[in-house]
Amino acid sequence: MKHWTEGFDDDDDADEPLVRPYTITGGRTTPERDDLTLITVVTAFSEVSSEAGRGPRRLQPEHRTILALCRRPLAVAEVASALNLPVSVTKILIGDLIEARQLRARPPLAFAQASGLPGMKILEAVRDGLRKL
Repeated sequence: MKHWTEGFDDDDDADEPLVRPYTITGGRTTPERDDLTLITVVTAFSEVSSEAGRGPRRLQPEHRTILALCRRPLAVAEVASALNLPVSVTKILIGDLIEARQLRARPPLAFAQASGLPGMKILEAVRDGLRKL
């Protein structure tokens, strides 16, 4: 698979097909989920059910690549970079996998805390460490 922007300037690889983003996403241009940010962490479930890949949207090679990459937790931006695809396309693909219950998404730890802010002890430890420098 080639990156969707490759081949616009030169005709050296004219015999290789160019895969457009709307082809990968089945014509969808925006993600259905609005909770996926650049720093949302996604992880593949360790066991995928036998129902995986069935239904209206079958797994494409990009879906399988995402599952392989997300065996360890990765941010959405890291997945997009590894796939060499735009973030918007990657969010759509990740949304498909979350809907199929093959991936889980969680917000970054700092935002997942109840207060949303770091504790005073952490801030004081950082302050004290900076003073020692």
